Amino acid sequence: MSGHLDVIGTATLAVVVLMVTAWLVSIARRDVSIVDVVWPLGLILITGVSSMVGDGDRDRSLLLVAMVTIWGLRLAVHLLRRNLAQGEDPRYTALRRMRGDNFAMTSLFTVFLYQGVLMLLVSLPVQLAMTPRTPDVGFLMLVGVVVWGVGFFFEVVGDAQLSRFRADPDNDGTILDSGLWRYTRHPNYFGDCCVWWGIWIAAAETGDAAYAVGAPVLMTWLLLRVTGASLLERRMAKTRPAYAAYAERTSPFIPRPPRSAVREDTS
Repeated sequence: MSGHLDVIGTATLAVVVLMVTAWLVSIARRDVSIVDVVWPLGLILITGVSSMVGDGDRDRSLLLVAMVTIWGLRLAVHLLRRNLAQGEDPRYTALRRMRGDNFAMTSLFTVFLYQGVLMLLVSLPVQLAMTPRTPDVGFLMLVGVVVWGVGFFFEVVGDAQLSRFRADPDNDGTILDSGLWRYTRHPNYFGDCCVWWGIWIAAAETGDAAYAVGAPVLMTWLLLRVTGASLLERRMAKTRPAYAAYAERTSPFIPRPPRSAVREDTS
């Protein structure tokens, strides 16, 4: 009978192997941006390994594997297509110039292994949910799937709308303010946030995984303050003069009608 330490230990080993391999590939390709694609694939790997090692309720395990895999494969394909067209992320290029000959080892610890640790922390509810055999799948799992579904919708549709917008040369230098982007400045990040809160809710039905509430909190913080919304907002404010007006009328994260529409409805 496997326990939490068996699952976490195996997942940790799998992540170390994955991230070191990805790091070696990045050296050969001279492109650290591959870590973006490895991120969702790593979370799929953790979930799959945890399911195989854990001997908990099989229905719950299969549902969690499905939720993470569907989300992860879609995101990996999307990021791969985007990165192939853009080349290495300017952040990594700047770090490459700054570190010079020491860049390879720097990227191993500050990019690849760092993201590996984040993967393990974000996916901790899933790991903890793979061992308990009780209770059976119930209402809380259903709630989690619904929240996950809302998030997946926002993420997929938001990314698709942005890709179409960017593909049109007439939109160069302008702001996307239609579709889901009319109601939130970051529908894709909002969706990603909901996906991981949904996964935590589904996993929390076991009781043990409920204590890992810090995992979706961490993901929300990363999306809002570290790698997601705040970074993009600073860049857009510098490069798009119309962004300030868009930001003034549009919700920063949780979808709601734009402010001008609210005023018109109440006048």
